[in-house]
Amino acid sequence: MTTRRHFIALAAAGLVMPRRGFAGIDHLPLSTAFKGTERFNAIVNKAVAGNWRALPIGARMGRIARAFIGVPYVGFTLEIHDRIECPSCNCNGLDCWTFFETVLGMARMLERPRPAYSPQHLLMEIQWTRYRAGRCTGNYLDRIHFLNEWFVDNEARGNVRDITRSLGGAQRLTGRRSTEMTTLWKSYRYLRNNPGLRPQMAKIEAAVSALPVFYIPKGKVAAIESKLAEGDIAGIVTKYQGGVCSHVGLIVRDGQGRAIFLHASRNHRKVTTEGTISSYLNSYGSHSGLIVARPLPVASEVRDSAAYQRNLRALGA
Repeated sequence: MTTRRHFIALAAAGLVMPRRGFAGIDHLPLSTAFKGTERFNAIVNKAVAGNWRALPIGARMGRIARAFIGVPYVGFTLEIHDRIECPSCNCNGLDCWTFFETVLGMARMLERPRPAYSPQHLLMEIQWTRYRAGRCTGNYLDRIHFLNEWFVDNEARGNVRDITRSLGGAQRLTGRRSTEMTTLWKSYRYLRNNPGLRPQMAKIEAAVSALPVFYIPKGKVAAIESKLAEGDIAGIVTKYQGGVCSHVGLIVRDGQGRAIFLHASRNHRKVTTEGTISSYLNSYGSHSGLIVARPLPVASEVRDSAAYQRNLRALGA
């Protein structure tokens, strides 16, 4: 099995944790890296006026997520340059990954008291969750491209906790190979324009394929819905090779207390709700089940490099 040290080396993550306040968001102009300032400001103003910071992070994520309902679905919103990687955000167009990541970033940002909040503050939070060890050096390979790896790396840094096995009914996923990035490299702007990245990406995929994954088969999800909480990150496990998850969204509770799936939907072309998470899973033959991560408050984050490495090892990375 791939060792933690080999995994990090292959991923070119670096072993030095970024200091608090480390930006790393200036690899590209802000006008390229951030879109939708007006919507960002509107949500922030509403959050400040409503004192959303006082809410638990999951409830805060639910408020923010609902504020994005109706925003158009836009695919490949992370592909913003031919060569230079940079933390980015587009509040006017979201895909499934950038939706949950933007909501999480805003929730974390609001938890940190400031006289005012700017797009740069959100980009700092996105950097902290989007990249291995929370660090972006401008290299495309710094970015986490597979959700199951995102769960591991962010749990190791105290940002989330993978609660899948604690919910009941989970089983280990075996025989899954993560190869989407190198197989579909023509779909990714950076990989098209930088052929030298592809062999390195293949090594990262091999390491990701070796990570342990536990999931709840979709036939067992209805039984655990009562244990899901507002703001939980719901990874949709696919039955196909290429990766563990084909989609991701958030859990919110409706007026009846049901666990509703809120996501940026390619089919509906917008951010929307889609019934309970179990009904959503059962509506598609390609869906095998669910993995779930629960967001943690910023006070739980791990900035110490040695602790981060110990946590990775404990998680099987």
